[in-house]
Amino acid sequence: MRAAVIEELNKPLVVREVPDPQCPPDSAIIRVGANGICRTDWALWSGNFWTGGPTVAAPFVLGHEFAGTVMEVGSEVRGWRPGARVTFPMNPGEGSCEQCRGGNQHVCDHVAELVPGVSYWGAFAEYVLVRYADVNLVAVPDSIDFVAAAGLACRYMTAFHGVVDQARVRGGEWVAVHGAGGGMGLSAVQIAAATGANVIAVDIGEHKLAAARELGAVHTVDAAKTDPAEAIRTLTRGGAHVSVDAVGTADACRASVLSLRTRGRHLQLGHTTAAERGEIALPIDVMMIKELEFLSAFGMQGQRFGTMLAMIEAGRLDPGRIVSRTVALDEASGVLEAMESFDTMGLVVIDEF
Repeated sequence: MRAAVIEELNKPLVVREVPDPQCPPDSAIIRVGANGICRTDWALWSGNFWTGGPTVAAPFVLGHEFAGTVMEVGSEVRGWRPGARVTFPMNPGEGSCEQCRGGNQHVCDHVAELVPGVSYWGAFAEYVLVRYADVNLVAVPDSIDFVAAAGLACRYMTAFHGVVDQARVRGGEWVAVHGAGGGMGLSAVQIAAATGANVIAVDIGEHKLAAARELGAVHTVDAAKTDPAEAIRTLTRGGAHVSVDAVGTADACRASVLSLRTRGRHLQLGHTTAAERGEIALPIDVMMIKELEFLSAFGMQGQRFGTMLAMIEAGRLDPGRIVSRTVALDEASGVLEAMESFDTMGLVVIDEF
């Protein structure tokens, strides 16, 4: 099969023929219909993940944000047959640990061993292996194409879990999204707006802020021109009820916390990079005095996809609108390079292999 291979970290990917994946008894082989290019891919490729985070060694194939068609299933798989249209929650479970048994397989105790494109070769390729297929695959309705479905598998589902389940956003609340122009940020904007919240989008660059307005933001703040926390407190007459850091930088996280009103909820969706070394200093006294909540989201359980998919089929959500462009496999390397300076918007998806 064709795959885009890391031959050397932080160097252009090499598209070449590699062996097809083999199918263990608990697994499935997916023919990739589309695969999103995620900032996690950039962090792994560039060697710029947070301190203590995952690393990869060349040769390696990235890609954890995919949708496609089941081509083969192992002898132990009961829930899937060849021909099924599926997507894959990017952080899977093995089904038997304490977290999985409690219905939280997205934070499985063994997740570090199970993620395609992180733990083993992924979906920057024509085919990809999924371990523990019965636990992890999610059926994709015929009404949702693979490009949109690929976008669900990482940033969109994480934003949904964060906004709806973790931050408990309600209609009429003020929600600020810092880093609103990226894939995670635009997903959070659309989902929060769909709940009936009043969304304020924060980013740098009018094209990103315009995209956020098109997806439901009622106000925008250019962080290059004004202090976003102060602007949000003024617009909302006291601060946001919920503020989202969709970037993971020190400036965005701190601004998000300082954007909140008393008893507000901060939602962390963005990973840090090597520059932050996995740690960000926060105004802890302000957090204590205002009784702020600090929440986070890391993917979403497969069984929660039903609610999200129902909202998509009803026209309440449209993940396809988060996709800024599609590219061929040969163009993936250029997209990764552009992520170094945050020079991408929304989701960029590979749809030609």
